[in-house]
Amino acid sequence: MSGTGRKEDEVRRMLEGPHPQVPADLAERAAELGGRVLRRRRSLRLLGLLALIAAVAVFAVWAVTVQPWQPPPAETTPPLVGW
Repeated sequence: MSGTGRKEDEVRRMLEGPHPQVPADLAERAAELGGRVLRRRRSLRLLGLLALIAAVAVFAVWAVTVQPWQPPPAETTPPLVGW
C-alpha cells in the first residue's frame, strides 16, 4: 500500500508544477487532422465498397457465361446397345 501512496504523491507533485504552454492553434490543428482522418476513412470505405460491387459483378458475368452448375459435355458417346 505504501507504493500506491508514493505514486499518488508523485502525480500530485507533477500536477502542481508549472504547466507547459499550449499552442494557440492546437484546437484548429486537431480539428483539421480529425477531418482528414474522417475523409480518408470515408474514401477507403467507399473504395472497398466499389471493389466489392465490381467483384460481385465480375463473378456474376463469369457464372452466366461459364455456367459452372451444368455438367461438362461428354467426351465420348455412349455405346448403342439394343438397336
